[in-house]
Amino acid sequence: MTKYNRFVTMFVVIGLLFTFIFQVPAFAGDTVQSAYTVSDLNEQALMGLVWMQTSAEYRELCYQAFNLADMAVEKAVSAVKKGDKPLAVISDLDETLIDNGAYDGGLIQKKVSFSGKTWQEWMQAAQATAIPGAVDFLNAAAQKGVVIFYVTNRDMAGLSGTVKNLSALGFPFADTKHVMVRIDASDKQPRFDAVGKDFNVILYMGDNANDLPIGTYGKDMKERNAIVDQNKDQFGIRFIVIPNPVYGDWERALAPDYQSLTPRGKSEARKAQLRTWMPVQ
Repeated sequence: MTKYNRFVTMFVVIGLLFTFIFQVPAFAGDTVQSAYTVSDLNEQALMGLVWMQTSAEYRELCYQAFNLADMAVEKAVSAVKKGDKPLAVISDLDETLIDNGAYDGGLIQKKVSFSGKTWQEWMQAAQATAIPGAVDFLNAAAQKGVVIFYVTNRDMAGLSGTVKNLSALGFPFADTKHVMVRIDASDKQPRFDAVGKDFNVILYMGDNANDLPIGTYGKDMKERNAIVDQNKDQFGIRFIVIPNPVYGDWERALAPDYQSLTPRGKSEARKAQLRTWMPVQ
């Protein structure tokens, strides 16, 4: 074989090799996997967020919750006796009274994750909208002499924007005395206890089990569910819950150290909790 022929043969072999490499399909068992990104994980929240932003059913559940809350306030007000502590309602803010769906939608659209920086910008923008029925309910309660406290895990840096937002939406008691932000720990129980010293708290409202004084803070998924079951008689009476399928401490409880997992790890932790059924072939 001449030097020229050997060169041509080698060139053809190399070309065929590269063609093979780039055309071989990837299989599930391959060690190289495509990257699973924040954008991929965000997509899992899409249906829940669209449901909250568009569905009649979400609005129905909100109105139902605040109608029950109004009945509880009426009952408590009618039972007040001379010398009793003044009545109070304690409520969470985010996804309980105000809707941050536009912020969450922005994360999906821009393919980014939650960050303290963008969250601070959102709070200062004061553009959250009111949950259906929330403003009317709380103003009616205030007119009956009930004091409203907003116990939120927004922080001190977001306090001014939060008060501005609540005031613009027409919520009563929208001031720095009644908006109780997170100072250090996220556990709300110390703030609940502080209000309870001077007030008879007749109602707690939230979208998260940790918004209620039932002891779910820091508990795992099974413990949280068991605690809720133990308090089942109080829901719709003393505890009012607004639906939120997009985020919350329920997600952190899906797996140990869930917050430190990669996007792929979080997706796998979510799927691991699915109850599934398939027909017998």
